[in-house]
Amino acid sequence: MSYPHLFSPITLAGVTLPNRVLMGSMHTGLEDKVAHFPRLAAYFAERARGGVGLMVTGGFAPNIEGWLSPFGSRLATHRAACDHRVITEAVHREGGRIALQILHSGRYGYQPLLVAPSRIRSPITPFTPRALSAAGVERQIRAFVRCATLAREAGYDGVEVMGSEGYFINQFLVTHTNKRDDRWGGSYEQRMQLPVEIVSRVREAVGKDFILIYRISLIDLVPEGQDWTEVAQLARAIEAAGASMLNSGIGWHEARIPTIATSVPRAAFTWLARKLKGEVSIPVCASNRINTPEIAEAVLASGEADFVSMARPLLADPDFVRKAAAGRAASINTCIACNQACLDHTFANELASCLVNPRACHETELVLRPAPVSRRIAVVGAGPAGLAAATTLAERGHAVTLFESASAIGGQFNLAKIIPGKEEFEETLRYFGERLRETGVTLRLGTRATADILAAGSFDEVLLATGVVPRDPQIPGQDHPSVVSYLEVLNGSRTVGRRVAIIGAGGIGFDVAEFLAHGGPSTALDREAWRREWGVGDPSDARGGVAGVRAQPAPPAREITLLQRKTGKPGAGLGKTTGWIHRTALKMKRVQMLGGVRYDRIDDAGLHITIADQPQTLAVDTVVLCTGQEPRRDLLAPLQAAGLKAQLIGGADVAAELDAKRAIRQATLLALSL
Repeated sequence: MSYPHLFSPITLAGVTLPNRVLMGSMHTGLEDKVAHFPRLAAYFAERARGGVGLMVTGGFAPNIEGWLSPFGSRLATHRAACDHRVITEAVHREGGRIALQILHSGRYGYQPLLVAPSRIRSPITPFTPRALSAAGVERQIRAFVRCATLAREAGYDGVEVMGSEGYFINQFLVTHTNKRDDRWGGSYEQRMQLPVEIVSRVREAVGKDFILIYRISLIDLVPEGQDWTEVAQLARAIEAAGASMLNSGIGWHEARIPTIATSVPRAAFTWLARKLKGEVSIPVCASNRINTPEIAEAVLASGEADFVSMARPLLADPDFVRKAAAGRAASINTCIACNQACLDHTFANELASCLVNPRACHETELVLRPAPVSRRIAVVGAGPAGLAAATTLAERGHAVTLFESASAIGGQFNLAKIIPGKEEFEETLRYFGERLRETGVTLRLGTRATADILAAGSFDEVLLATGVVPRDPQIPGQDHPSVVSYLEVLNGSRTVGRRVAIIGAGGIGFDVAEFLAHGGPSTALDREAWRREWGVGDPSDARGGVAGVRAQPAPPAREITLLQRKTGKPGAGLGKTTGWIHRTALKMKRVQMLGGVRYDRIDDAGLHITIADQPQTLAVDTVVLCTGQEPRRDLLAPLQAAGLKAQLIGGADVAAELDAKRAIRQATLLALSL
């Protein structure tokens, strides 16, 4: 077997699991309505069929005070436990195991009934929590216990008590949010009594033959967080209280350090799991940015952990485990940690999905069935939309020919993958390359499709996924030798000077700024360099892993000014979950960002602009145009003239920033309909 440690069985609370893969918790939105439970059941069942050892649901509140949002996910009644049986029975039919996560939001909830150890509002919600009385704390503990017993009644194999990420339990542990002077506050020994009491009473209530996972915060990443002595003390107490396993929690939602974005190195925090293993005798699970079987195996083989948690990687590919076991790792649709369709959707109160797998959480709607009639279909353009369409069509039984004028597949993904921090896009291209071979798509690289070629092919359908072309900003002097396009920058065909103005602060502008500001190896490929860049220390030396730790980013390679016509904060339209990371990364590289700019002209003196009626000149060596994109549709009219039916998908249909998610989904939906 290729991954002997990954596929080594393990027994928790009398339950033997076939492998060391935990599909860790992530909220999908399907948890919030009972009407969506059949869809949630299908979602988990597909991953149980895919071989996942143990799954953990998204968080369910133990009471209404713990709601993440009004009328959101909650397990507090026998009726609700009955409703959950559709989920547990679906998983068990497929031979899987599943635990319910008990998550009390505390001050992090987006609803007015919040409770917390102290009356301190969170920066991520507008609601101020009510400080609990001593009796109120007892009521919350009883709610956790009741939720756990109801989970057992519902058929779950266990529960995970969410004690990290800055939620309710974590709020009691740190002085950042716990200002109490009663038995639940003050010294750490008193502050830690809440999780210990919860775990102890849950174990007593559910018995010994029920998996009880405690998600412990290994590094809070807030200045008044726990130090390692406290984390270790809590871990030992939680073990003594009856936990079956400790899962790793990394950071708070209000922390200003990224933890699960694509720019975070793989296995960036597994060294903390190793530290924890030295403190306890129960299994320890590592988490965060473990997205391939090779990485998972390395973590286990090195002794850093006993288990690996992979939430979004199993969102991206439900057959991850089965493919790895069969020696087909190249066929895995790897999570690229973009967060665009999972976390961004969740925070926008939408149902989660996945950029690279639009079927995720939509398994009952987007069903992959053999086509009733096999047809000859041409797809023009091997970017994200074209690749998704071609492989889905071929898998359904159509005869597909994919035309690409370039010498390699990928389209704009080939640009994205060279941006420091976006190396994961290479994984998507590897996956699609393998999919093309597996599904039998006829790939014609280096071939510019014409109406004549397509007419000669006798195709029943033509899908135009020809992508985009840069938009012409029509700035006076844009033909000056100092002016280059983003394509010329990223493909290396033009030299860029030390002083740079980037016109356009959308996704492309930010990517180009990151590319030009970087002077050395990408820190996304070196976790020690990344820790120095962001100021992440060892909680043995720095409280919360950040107190007194100074970020040490590498000096920028260039002086860069990033400009946009729109007023307001540049980068405001970037992803909700990761936008702040991109903005912070550029600030660390001393990139100046200007909004509300009018571009007057470009000449030998530089870029002439006006801001708030004040003219100024940026004396720069190079001006980079990142002024948006327009659909490339030059083939559409000739096809229509030749009487061929053609449909536009991806950028050829709508040219927008950060559009791969929409493009892949649109292409997949169309392919499922033909």
